[in-house]
Amino acid sequence: MTATGRVRAEASAAWRSFTRRRTAVFFTFFFPVILILIFAVLVQTNPGGGGLFAEPPGYYLPGYLAVVVLFTPLSRVGSEVARHREGNRFEKLETTPLSRAEWLLAHTLVNVAIIGIAGLLILGLMALVTGTASLALGPTTLALVAVFLAFAVALFCGLGAVLGGLADSQDGVIAASNTIALPLLFLSDTFVTPDLLPAWFRPATNLSPLTYFARGVRDLTYVPPETGVEPLGASPLGGWEFDLAVLAALTLVFFAAGTYAIPRTD
Repeated sequence: MTATGRVRAEASAAWRSFTRRRTAVFFTFFFPVILILIFAVLVQTNPGGGGLFAEPPGYYLPGYLAVVVLFTPLSRVGSEVARHREGNRFEKLETTPLSRAEWLLAHTLVNVAIIGIAGLLILGLMALVTGTASLALGPTTLALVAVFLAFAVALFCGLGAVLGGLADSQDGVIAASNTIALPLLFLSDTFVTPDLLPAWFRPATNLSPLTYFARGVRDLTYVPPETGVEPLGASPLGGWEFDLAVLAALTLVFFAAGTYAIPRTD
């Protein structure tokens, strides 16, 4: 069997394993619905009013996407690695041609598919409950957002594999992933704008991989009300290209780290 065939077979098995867990399927796709209903409908935004959620609704689209891009791969891949360790499955995998990189790639592809569906759900809900006045969602933009999403998911799948390789149990993985994810979510230019942070701390946001995802997606999709110009039309060489390049480089690093962290045996 070729490498492509091995990855396809493992990805198919991982997808079936996910769809059989009805509770996991439900909450994976229901969580974005709850998130948007709370923040976009109940809390709402207050442009020009100061404080949190003081920007137009379109500004926060990267934040909504960042939630599923960050939490889902960390918990799913980390728990899967821990589960395999507890069941001595990696020792059995060593007797097969499937390499650690192929195993991680297969599970990354499944997560990209899952989070891609969740991302489409988020876009649809945003358009339904807040409108698209501050969003640019043309075909080219959506394709580029999909590229950002795929790189970010792969990055956090790699980080999840590292956590799964280091933690001693599934509970340890969940605790570690939440400890890492919560600060990243709010300190990566997602929901909290940089001007609300202390001046001395603002450069530290550049250390978060999620920052480059959020800024890149915002550069592509957000139409500032004072300009009314779609980002891609305004600047063919905009800042999203730098963000994508940094995100891609970090993805290679984290994916390699995740591959190395997956145990060969138990």
